[in-house]
Amino acid sequence: MEEMMLRSAAFNDHTLIPSEYSHDSGDVSPPLEWSPAPEEVVELALACEDPDAPTGTFAHWLLAGIDPATTGLDAGERPTGAVAGRNDFGSEGYGGPKPPAGDDPHRYFFRLYGLSEPSGLRDGFTAEDLRDALQERIAASGTLVGTFVR
Repeated sequence: MEEMMLRSAAFNDHTLIPSEYSHDSGDVSPPLEWSPAPEEVVELALACEDPDAPTGTFAHWLLAGIDPATTGLDAGERPTGAVAGRNDFGSEGYGGPKPPAGDDPHRYFFRLYGLSEPSGLRDGFTAEDLRDALQERIAASGTLVGTFVR
């Protein structure tokens, strides 16, 4: 599996995600950029999950069907042709960080996947659907971790 660089102009790896990208500030997804996908990639998928949530890993953002020629997203952007999964807040698209007040900082894993075959996912898919679709299709990936505390 090839590694892809994934970064954000809004925060660095393992640093605080600015509050403007939180759930309480309107759920605007942070800007992201990544290295070009390897030639064998036919689709990109993106997930943001918080493994530190009290109820277990919490899905904040699920996207699939991203054109493999894409090398980034502006803040709040949903790429043309992409499909949005249902986050664990119950809505489609990005749901920003909202850890319980008083918790230690939570980690938010932004993961980009380059798929060697189409995922077949449709709007409203779940994190489990994405995990199933990734099986034996990941040709490349990249990870960026942000933190957040309230």
